[in-house]
Parts: sequence; structure tokens; C-alpha cells
Amino acid sequence: MSRLYDTSDPDEKEKGLRHAVDAVRRGELVVLPTDTVYGIGADAFSPGAVASLLAAKGRGRQSPPPVLVPDMRTLDGLATDVSDDVRALLDRFWPGGLTVICRAQPSLAWDLGETRGTVALRMPDHEIALELLRQTGPMAVSSANLTGQPAATTAAGAHEQLGDSVACYLEAGPAPGGTASTIVDATRAVPRLVRIGATSLAKLRDVVPAMEDLHGHGPEPATP
Repeated sequence: MSRLYDTSDPDEKEKGLRHAVDAVRRGELVVLPTDTVYGIGADAFSPGAVASLLAAKGRGRQSPPPVLVPDMRTLDGLATDVSDDVRALLDRFWPGGLTVICRAQPSLAWDLGETRGTVALRMPDHEIALELLRQTGPMAVSSANLTGQPAATTAAGAHEQLGDSVACYLEAGPAPGGTASTIVDATRAVPRLVRIGATSLAKLRDVVPAMEDLHGHGPEPATP
């Protein structure tokens, strides 16, 4: 039976975080707030838990979930060949609404699905999410909704879609962003925007002017 906790109440927050940490360690699913939309999360290093996450959403292995991290230091433990351009992007936009697809460290013992040797990483700008991640370590987290349905912006909205497939729901009110993160393919020599979201292409190009867009185009030529 799932349980929803109102994290605006200090006692409920403490109980909810404790329940969520225990659930993740048992290989169960939790719903957590982020700065973009609510996410459904699992232990990134538990193949069974990740499989349960995909099943709860009605997704297959061809759609692997991103991994949320608690701090920048985790980056090099999970990814390899991270370029200076990508590090500059993360220095500017982490924590925040930017997900980067990187080459995964080949030694990692995990199974996120059909990743082709990559991992999508993000550090959310939400204190409840970060508190949870500091205790659990990296979590596989996808938007808290059934595939094809709108992403939930509250834990209660996530519960309407996901029900008892999730052990613990952490409610922190409406998600402040309401828009999913921007995704950048950082496996290329020149980073490429693959999904526009919370962070605009213009802001990305303030940091990496050569950033390619969704169609592989570089920046527009300067005009007088």
C-alpha cells in the first residue's frame, strides 16, 4: 500500500524521507518533487527496480530513464570523456533543468535499458530531491506519469496515474517549473540540443556558442 507525505510539515517530511530511502533500498519505487516536474524514481543500480519503474510507466527498455545525482562530484563516477564545453554547461545550469547524455563509465554494474553505452544525467534544483539523493545515491528517475499522459506537477497527480505501483509519494506542492528539462547530447565533439525544455537554446549558446540545435544546425551567422 502506497503512502503520501506532505513535506511542508516537518514531521511528515522527516517520516517521508525515511520511508522513501528505505523503499529505494528495498528496490521499490518512489515519487519525488523536482524543479521541473515530479519524477518516479528507483535505485539506479538495481536492474529489478529499474524494470519496475519502466513497467509502472508502461515503457520498454528502448526508453531508459535518466539518472539524477546529488552533486557535481558524482559526474565523473558515472560518465567518461566529459568535455570542457559540457563541464562549462553544468557549471552554469546545475543544479537545474538541464539533462546531459554522456558516455557511461564502462565499469558500472547497472542496467538502465537500451542505453548504447550512454547515461542521461541531471542534478535537480529542489531541496527535497537533493536530500533524498544524498541518502540514496544516484537514482533512475523519469517523469511521474503513464507513457503518453501529461507529466505530473504534484505528487497527488502522480498518484492518480501510478497508484500503488509506487511505495512512497513525497508531496511538496506544485512543481515550480512545470516543464521537463532540456536534453543535450554531450557524446559528440560539438554538443547538440535534442529536446528543448526548461533551459533555452539561447542560454545554452551563451555558454557554448557552437551548440547545435535539434536538426544538427550550428548557430545562425551574425547579422549586422
